[in-house]
Amino acid sequence: MPLGKIQLQIVSKLVEMGRLDAEQRSALAVRPEDLSGDLLDKLLQEDFKITAFQCLVAKARALHLSPFNVAHYRITPQTFERIPEDFCKENLVLPVGQVGEMLLVAFANPFEVTLPTKIQEMTGKTVVRLLARAKDIKDKFAKGQDRAGGFDDVVMQIGAEYGSAPEGELKDDDVSEESGPIIQLANRIIEDAYFAGTSDIHLEPQEKEVIIRNRVDGVCHEVLRLPKKVGPALVVRLKIMCNLDISERRLPQDGRIVFKQFTKKNIDLDLRVSTAPLNHGEGVVMRILDKQKSTLPLPALGFSEENLARYRECIRQPYGMILHCGPTGSGKSMTLYSALNEINTPDIVIRTAEDPIEYTLPGLNQMQMHRQIGLTFASALRAFLRQDPDIILVGEIRDKETAGIAVEAALTGHLLISTLHTNDAPGTVARLVDMGVEPFMIGSSLLAVCAQRLMRRVCKQCRMPYTPEGREKEIFEKAIGWNGPCFKANPKGCPKCGGGGYKGHVGIHELMVTNEELSDAINKEAESAELKKIAIRGGMKTLHQDSMLKVKEGLTTIEEAIANVPPDMS
Repeated sequence: MPLGKIQLQIVSKLVEMGRLDAEQRSALAVRPEDLSGDLLDKLLQEDFKITAFQCLVAKARALHLSPFNVAHYRITPQTFERIPEDFCKENLVLPVGQVGEMLLVAFANPFEVTLPTKIQEMTGKTVVRLLARAKDIKDKFAKGQDRAGGFDDVVMQIGAEYGSAPEGELKDDDVSEESGPIIQLANRIIEDAYFAGTSDIHLEPQEKEVIIRNRVDGVCHEVLRLPKKVGPALVVRLKIMCNLDISERRLPQDGRIVFKQFTKKNIDLDLRVSTAPLNHGEGVVMRILDKQKSTLPLPALGFSEENLARYRECIRQPYGMILHCGPTGSGKSMTLYSALNEINTPDIVIRTAEDPIEYTLPGLNQMQMHRQIGLTFASALRAFLRQDPDIILVGEIRDKETAGIAVEAALTGHLLISTLHTNDAPGTVARLVDMGVEPFMIGSSLLAVCAQRLMRRVCKQCRMPYTPEGREKEIFEKAIGWNGPCFKANPKGCPKCGGGGYKGHVGIHELMVTNEELSDAINKEAESAELKKIAIRGGMKTLHQDSMLKVKEGLTTIEEAIANVPPDMS
């Protein structure tokens, strides 16, 4: 029996593609055996030396579909967000992308007509069919693709290159342009962290191995363990990427990686790098600064309507000092940039002194600090006061000198915005007094202090409604005088949140705006607890109260709120 219609079309497409000639086509067309599907593929690959992917392209063209090479597709936790993994396994399909309202799905069997309709009903999206090899899709499920990272190939290469080397540290010479696996590993660690939504990458040497951990949504996850002797080579590679001194291993160093210089992929990000000598070798922490991610508008940062209105009023004042406080990673920088973005107009001159410059904003005059040559926040501030700015942003008030000049700037007709490391808004005043700033100068210059934290958002897809009872109910009623249903995280999670129950962040804020009573109390050197009471009378919501309002709105959970901010004492 000669070739069927579809098989003939596949062979014709291979002729069009220049992979077969007319003679070979004729020979195939009159073959006596029944060459259905897999048999034709096998024959073409073995006898005519046509690759598996060329066969796929020809088949796709014959069926008027687009071919998709699943072998090059990497499964991530988000892959099965819309279509359950079990369904994909059973029907040999794989969701490979989304364009607007269209879902791109790779099918192994193009003749299964009911599947696209089922997927459409399941997802509410228009399904665009792509053709893939059944073997490639099966392989994806069989390997599991090391969802957490996908480092297997690089780790194997490292094993091959350094596995036979004697124990002990690798020399710096090993990390050269020829040391492919180490270069590839450094890039892969950064790329995987970026795609997983990581904020910080931790490289931690232990006694017998090196551990790589990523902080996602405020929680650290281990992603990789490497042989001990790879650690120094990897650290040297990262130092080379940010132009640090590779011979200095006894002192901490800070640098910056401009990642697009080291990758061909379209990833435009910088990394703030900090190295430190630890007991088992040098450790590295890298903060990812995504340059493609622009600043968010102020309303998207989690401010309550009341706080947003009061904060907007403060940033539009002609002079004074606005301080943001909170620990590292509490979203201070993003809030500052968002505030500047909102008030940045052609008639206003804005100067910033930063260490490092995290986001570059058009229209801002940004200055990078360089302590080695004496360019500190204090010296930058002094220079700015002679450069006619309207608004000055200082990355951080770290010492007495910077604090003194900042207050001076705020008192001489400039709006000064900066950050400070304190736990809450009222405690900021005591911190400035500790630094040696006179209380009456703080009282005259301070416009507002905004303490903030970031809490994990509970996943909208799988969150579970419940009504708090017992101690939780008490905390709720005491904080905001309300008790009703709220949400808790699903312990099993779902594909959308990667099984964690939480996805993304929301900010909580304690905005202390100074008024006459507060200024008087600051001048009289009142205790922080007294300042807090006055601020609450003036309309301030504490961090704890704001976190409970976020729980009430269904944005986060009571567990998350209490874990971030303890309940107020009084």
